[in-house]
Amino acid sequence: MEIRELNESDLESLIKLYEQLDGKNGDFNVEDARAIWKNEIEGNPNIKYFGAVEDSAKGQKVVSTCFVAIIPNLTRFGGAICFVENVVTDKNYRKQGLGKKVMEKAIEFAREKNCYKVILESGAWRTEAHQFYRNLGFDDTAKKSFLLKLKDY
Repeated sequence: MEIRELNESDLESLIKLYEQLDGKNGDFNVEDARAIWKNEIEGNPNIKYFGAVEDSAKGQKVVSTCFVAIIPNLTRFGGAICFVENVVTDKNYRKQGLGKKVMEKAIEFAREKNCYKVILESGAWRTEAHQFYRNLGFDDTAKKSFLLKLKDY
C-alpha cells in the first residue's frame, strides 16, 4: 500500500471511491473529473489529493483519500489555512490505519506550506468519523462552522 499524492491516472478509482462518501455524486463521471483536473487542479500547487493506493492485478486502486486546499491568509503573520474535505476510506479497508496515514500526509503538506491551522468539515451525522478526527488531534469545540448551500446536492 502506497500513501501518496494522487494524479490524473487515479481519477477513475477516485470517483468510484467517492460513491461511498455520501452517495451524492450522481452521474459525475471520469470525463467530467478529468476536465476539472486539467483546468483547475493539475499544476495548482495549493490543491492536492492524497490517497492510499493499492496495487493489484487489476491495476492501482485508491482505497482512502482526502482533498486539501491551501488558502493564503493575511492574518496570523501570513500563515496560510489548510482546508481538508472529502475524507473517505473504502468500507472494505477501514480500521487499518489508512485514513490516518492519508490525513497525516495532508497535515505534513500543510506544515510545508506554512499553514497555521488545518480545518475540515464533516457531516453532522458521521459520529464515527468525528471520533477519528478527534483522535488525530482536531478540536470540534474551538470553532463553529456555518454552511450556506448554493446547490442542493
